[in-house]
Amino acid sequence: MKIAISGKGGVGKTCIAGGLAAWFAKAGSPALAIDADPSPNLGLSLGLTFEEASSIVPIAEETELIRLKTGTPYSGVFRLSFTVDDILRSHAHLTPSGAYLMVMGTVRAMGSGCTCPAHSVIKALMRHLVVERNDVVILDMEAGIEHLGRGTAEHVDLLLIVADANRKSLEVARNIHILAKDSRIGRVALIGNRVADDRQRKIITEFAEKNRMELIAMIPFDSAVADSGITGEGIDERSSVAIREIGRLAANLGGRSGGKGPCRDIPAVKRYETGSGEL
Repeated sequence: MKIAISGKGGVGKTCIAGGLAAWFAKAGSPALAIDADPSPNLGLSLGLTFEEASSIVPIAEETELIRLKTGTPYSGVFRLSFTVDDILRSHAHLTPSGAYLMVMGTVRAMGSGCTCPAHSVIKALMRHLVVERNDVVILDMEAGIEHLGRGTAEHVDLLLIVADANRKSLEVARNIHILAKDSRIGRVALIGNRVADDRQRKIITEFAEKNRMELIAMIPFDSAVADSGITGEGIDERSSVAIREIGRLAANLGGRSGGKGPCRDIPAVKRYETGSGEL
C-alpha cells in the first residue's frame, strides 16, 4: 500500500503520517516513511529525538551521492540513467517506532520542470519506492502532488488531504483535491484534523460535502500532541486520543495490505535505540 499525505503547512499531517507508519510497522507490515516536506520533522513523530532527527542529511543535499549517480552535483550535462535501489539500503533509518525513515529534502524549483541532478535522483528514487517495491510506503509531502510526477502518482493507492477547520487550510485542501483529479491516484480522501468541537466538525463535514470529497476520518484535538510539538518529547500513545484515532484509521485501511512479509534487503544505516524489525 502506498499512501501520500498532503495539506497546508501546520495542519498536523506529519503527526498523521508518523502515526500511520508506526501502526503499520507494529502490525507486521514492512513500513517505510518518506519525509518529502521542505521542513522535515517526520523523524520526531517516529520517536527520534530532536538531535537524532537533525543529524540526518537529506538525500537532496548528499552532494557526493548525487555526483556518484549522475556524474556531477551541478546543473548542466549529467547522466540520466542510474540505479537507486542501493540508496534505500544506505539511507534508511530504523526508528523507535519500528518504521524506517528516509528524508528526501527539497530541490529548488522541483515542481517547475527542474532538471538538475539532485532532482533527477529524487525523482528516480521516489518512483522506485512507490512503483517497484512492495512495502507499505507513507509519503509526508508539502501542499501539492506535483513533485510525485504522473508516472509515480498513478501508483499511489491513496492520497490523504489533511485540513483543520481554518478557512485557509480548507482552501488549500480544495486546491490539492482539484489537482489530484487529473493525477490518476487510486483514491483521494480528506482527514479533518485537530477537531476541537461540534462547530469545527460541522465546518469540515459541510466543506467535504460541498466539494464532493470523501471524508475518511476526524482526528480530535489532543493537547498531548500539541505539547509534544513544544517540548520535542514523545507522545504516550495510551493516553493520546489523536493517536488512537489515527490507529483506527490505519486499521480500517488494512494493517497487512502493504507487503508479503518483511523485506530483508535493507540494513538500516542507523538503528535507533528502540527500533526493531527489518524492512
